[in-house]
Amino acid sequence: VMACSPALLLMDRNLLARKQNARLDKQNDLGWKLFGKVPLRENAQKESKKIQKEYEDKAGRPSRPPSPKQNVRKHLDFEPLSTTALILEDRPANLPAKPAEEAQKHRQQYEEMVVQAKKRELKEAQRRKKQLEERCRLEESIGNAVLTWNNEILPNWETMWCSRKVRDLWWQGIPPSVRGKVWSLAIGNELNITHELFDICLARAKERWRCFSTGGSEVENEDAGFSAADREASLELIKLDISRTFPNLCIFQQGGPYHDMLHSILGAYTCYRPDVGYVQGMSFIAAVLILNLDTADAFIAFSNLLNKPCQMAFFRVDHGLMLTYFAAFEVFFEENLPKLFAHFKKNNLTPDIYLIDWIFTLYSKSLPLDLACRVWDVFCRDGEQFLFRTALGLLKLFEDILTHMDFIHIAQFLTRLPEDLPAEELFASIATVQMQSRNKKWAQVLNALQKDSREMEKGSPSLRH
Repeated sequence: VMACSPALLLMDRNLLARKQNARLDKQNDLGWKLFGKVPLRENAQKESKKIQKEYEDKAGRPSRPPSPKQNVRKHLDFEPLSTTALILEDRPANLPAKPAEEAQKHRQQYEEMVVQAKKRELKEAQRRKKQLEERCRLEESIGNAVLTWNNEILPNWETMWCSRKVRDLWWQGIPPSVRGKVWSLAIGNELNITHELFDICLARAKERWRCFSTGGSEVENEDAGFSAADREASLELIKLDISRTFPNLCIFQQGGPYHDMLHSILGAYTCYRPDVGYVQGMSFIAAVLILNLDTADAFIAFSNLLNKPCQMAFFRVDHGLMLTYFAAFEVFFEENLPKLFAHFKKNNLTPDIYLIDWIFTLYSKSLPLDLACRVWDVFCRDGEQFLFRTALGLLKLFEDILTHMDFIHIAQFLTRLPEDLPAEELFASIATVQMQSRNKKWAQVLNALQKDSREMEKGSPSLRH
């Protein structure tokens, strides 16, 4: 290895230093563009200041250096969005400054936006406060109602259920925590169904499912007059309908926590009442009961509920009795809403188009679930007439809309009611419906029509149409 002389090393260092300095000088001479670096013009900074000074002299404004605090806004009670705040920013130093008139105009616009924003914020805060107060009042009211039901009414059910105080409290809605107990007591158990009977019916249903799944025929002779094909179709319909029961809740579908309970109740009922079997719509009624009662108690309430005259007429598809119910409904329809009644008649819109679905599912499919439960509350109190009173309340609530619709749009609207239907408005509308026609109440009108129907079957000429 050859030794380098000190002079040669010094020359190399000086050469390297000159190259680095030249590279730095070249970088410092570069300016920034949108997509890369370009050389700046000489004295570019001086020219921008000169241009600004010339513009300010022409505008009659004195030239003054920008303050470092000029663009900083402090002590603002309300900080608007950055896009609205831009109107207050001064222009960059290399651009002409705003004229005084424009700056003042922007200041006024900014202040107006701040005022409007404060108003909106105050209005929103008041709305939230009102909602919170209303929620607190509702929770307090529900809490007080729960105490009243548990401590006063339920222990003395037989003597208190028909009192004015209880009926008024009932109308306001039964608290969810006691709803199932009240429904069970109100529906009753005229059929004297026990938990043991439910277990027997459920075991029989499971045996049928097993036999049908394996292709067995040993249950074909159990129910005279009902073919295996009919029973199998009924069981298959149960499976199909369970998946379509309150699909938004996802609790009755396969794998959901209430799927097996719903399947058990519907299957057990087909064994308890093979003459009725399973009919579409039953799954919604059973589902609402499951949400409020244990499985066996839900089955007892379900069986007794479907044994009521109105429900039995519809689920057994007794056409003559169904037409009688529709006729009774139209009597009160014409009495309460004559204008809308005439409009429906003109468009040949008969009650069966919308009432069948409402009655079959007791509104649980047509109304929001919480509102449907409140309808059930009063239905358990007043009986079948409240189902038709609710129908009239719905028609009255939307009377102004319906009177301007044709047949198709009315049918579509009534079979698919608004999802955001307000509970208080509906019950206020129901409260105005009078279930009395020519001094006759619902039961009297229905009995008279049933009598007329029987006489018609006998060929009596003295009927009033």
